[in-house]
Amino acid sequence: MKSSQHKTTEWSDSVTLTVSDNKPRPVLTVSPSWLSPGASVTLNCEVGHPSAGWSFYWYKAVPDLSEKSSSYELLPDGSGTAQDSYIIHGQTHTAGYVCRAGRGDPEYHTDHSQPEFVWSADVHSAASLTVSPDRVQHFTSDSVSLTCEGNFTEWRVMTVPQSDPSYYYNCERMTGSTCNINTSKSDTGVYWCESGSGEFSSAVNITVQNDDVPILVSPVHPVTEGASVSLSCSLRTQKILSNVFFYHNDKLIQNDTRGELKISAVSKSDEGFYKCQYSGRESAQSWMS
Repeated sequence: MKSSQHKTTEWSDSVTLTVSDNKPRPVLTVSPSWLSPGASVTLNCEVGHPSAGWSFYWYKAVPDLSEKSSSYELLPDGSGTAQDSYIIHGQTHTAGYVCRAGRGDPEYHTDHSQPEFVWSADVHSAASLTVSPDRVQHFTSDSVSLTCEGNFTEWRVMTVPQSDPSYYYNCERMTGSTCNINTSKSDTGVYWCESGSGEFSSAVNITVQNDDVPILVSPVHPVTEGASVSLSCSLRTQKILSNVFFYHNDKLIQNDTRGELKISAVSKSDEGFYKCQYSGRESAQSWMS
């Protein structure tokens, strides 16, 4: 209003204000998700409907076995960073991470993100996970035992299923330090152990196959350079096969009457994806490190 002439302006453009009943929940991503020991890990925290002014908080997930959940411990210099990314240098072991965001004065905080994990196959961690039978691939309805070992009294086995990587859960059939699984396709995923002392084991992949295709019998854990290793192909109805095709990174490397691929002294060049083929049927591929 201009007071001398008692005239008013035209109306301004309108602005819509939307108020949500629910706190936003940021989404955390980790890269890489599978770790070479000592590598750097980058965490990214994304708030839905992004806008300016957010500060970011970065946490390590610490297992809480009594609550079947985790508590959150601030990472070094992880309080109120201006950047929506955080780099961890020299990561060696499996670990879980969480982020949240805040802004305003007094500061308003979002909910914590879903925990995300970076997995390591490093066999020198303080805890270990043993799989029986000792192979990556299994048939449906196989009985598989996953046992946690280390100098700790309480354990749980955790998994992130391949079918829904945003979801993680703990084993429901724990007997002492052993998780027992009667396998189905949904059990395909990554498994690791967590102790009540906050220790994580190395992580392993488990793949569950249909009964009508062969499985590749390959070691769950990394093989030491210079050691010998044998890979074989198996059907549920026939454990020993002959005239099997073996592939390394999709390249045919053996095709003869043998049903076994023997490597007398493995080297870094032998690392990669392996699969087998028998009578026109092909197994899933598994990574051997």
